[in-house]
Amino acid sequence: MTSSKPSYIIVGAGVFGVSTAYHLIKKYPDASVTIVDRDAFDADSRVAASWDWNKVVRADYDDIVYCQLGIEAQDVFRSDPLWKPFFHETGIYWMCRSEYAQDVLDNYKKLGRKADLSAVPVDEARKMYGGLFEDADYTDVKEVLVNKTSGWAAAGDCLQAVTRKTLDLGAKYVTAEVATLQFDDNGRCRGVKTKGGDVLTASHVILSTGAYTPKLLELSAKSSNMNDLRAGPRIVAGGITTGMTKLDDKSYERFAAMPVGVQGYTAKQGPFIGSLPPTKDKELKWWGQTIFKNTREILPGRYISMPPAEPDYAQWKVSGKLKEDIDYANHVFYGKKGANWKMEKHRICWDAFTTSADFIISPHSASKGLYVATCGNFHGWKFFPVLGKYVVQMLEGSLSPELTEKWAWDRERPDPALNPDWPRAEMKDLLDQVRTSRL
Repeated sequence: MTSSKPSYIIVGAGVFGVSTAYHLIKKYPDASVTIVDRDAFDADSRVAASWDWNKVVRADYDDIVYCQLGIEAQDVFRSDPLWKPFFHETGIYWMCRSEYAQDVLDNYKKLGRKADLSAVPVDEARKMYGGLFEDADYTDVKEVLVNKTSGWAAAGDCLQAVTRKTLDLGAKYVTAEVATLQFDDNGRCRGVKTKGGDVLTASHVILSTGAYTPKLLELSAKSSNMNDLRAGPRIVAGGITTGMTKLDDKSYERFAAMPVGVQGYTAKQGPFIGSLPPTKDKELKWWGQTIFKNTREILPGRYISMPPAEPDYAQWKVSGKLKEDIDYANHVFYGKKGANWKMEKHRICWDAFTTSADFIISPHSASKGLYVATCGNFHGWKFFPVLGKYVVQMLEGSLSPELTEKWAWDRERPDPALNPDWPRAEMKDLLDQVRTSRL
C-alpha cells in the first residue's frame, strides 16, 4: 500500500463487495472505504445474487482450491459470533453421477481435514433421513455423498448483518446506480459516475458488480474510448430460477431437519439441481436445471448477455416455462411426496459466469486503479466470510501465484462445454408467448 492514505470505492454490495469492505476496514481502519450499490442494504428486495432467503454452505468440491476455501469459510461460520447465528449445519445429500463423491473424500484427506462424510451406496442412502429422498430420481447415480458438516445459511439476513457491522467499523454506503467508470488523462481509473450524475473518486475502484459487470464495462468503454475495458468473453451474465412452497405443519415437522439435497449431473446433462431445507417461515426452496443468457444489443452492433433493464431485473416476472423448471426439480427430489405442493414464490437470480466457474479476483489490465472481484458462478456465497481476505491480498500484491493465475482477468479459458453450469439457453426462448389476435 502507498504511504498516502488509500481510498476505496467498491461497486456492488453482494458477498464479494461486502466481504472486501469488511476485510479492508478491519485491516486498515483509517482507510476510506465506500460501498456503492443500486439498492439499500436493508431493502426488502435486491438484485444482488447474494440477497436470498437461503444459500448452500459446503466444502464438497472436486476442485481442491474451493474445497480448502469452503472449509476455511465454514470454520468462520462455526466460530465467529458475527457469522455463527446464520449457519445451519443440516448436512448435504449429493446424488453423484460421476466420481464426485470420491474426489471430495480425496480432497478432505489431502487437506488433512476430518469430517463426518462418506460415499453411501444408493440402496442404503434411500433409507437415510427417514426416507425423505426415497422417491428421488436415481438414474445413473453411482453413489450418494453425505456430508453431515455441510448445510445452509440465512443468506439475506447474514448479508445485511455483515454489511451493518462493516458500516459500524467505519465504511460508508452510498445507494446509487453506477452508470460509468471515470478515468484521468492517463487512463487511470479515478472513480465512478452515478446515474444521477454524482462523481465519487478513490485511489482504488473495485468492481464486485456480478451480472451487471459486462454492461458497466461496455458503457465505460464507450464513454472513455478505452475499448480494452470490455469484458468480452471473460464474463457472461446468466440467470436461474428459484421457487418455494410453504409446507403445512405436518410436512414441516418431517422436513425441518432435512439436509441440503443435490442432484449432481455431468457437463453433458447440464447443471446440478438443489433443494434447500425449509426456512423459519416453513418455505422449502429449489433451484432449477436451466441457466440462461439474456443476449441484447447494448450499443450499436455490440451484443452481450445482461439482466433485464428493469431496476429490479424483472426478477419476479417468471414465465410458465421457468416455473415448470421448478416443478421438475420438485419431482426429481421428492416424487409423489411433493406432487400436491403449490409453488407460491418464484424468482430469477442473476450472476456472472466464467467458462471455468472460477472467480475473477484481479487487477483490470486496461486501467491502473481498477480491480475486479466478482463472478460467483452461482457458487460464491458460501465463501462470504473469507472472500475479502483474498481480495485484499490481490490489492496488496500478496495473493499466492496459484490463486493469482486461477482468478486472473487475462488467463487461459477452457471450453465452456466442460462446465455443467454454463448458461446454455437464451431467456427469449423461455418467455411466455404473447398471442395476438388477427382481425
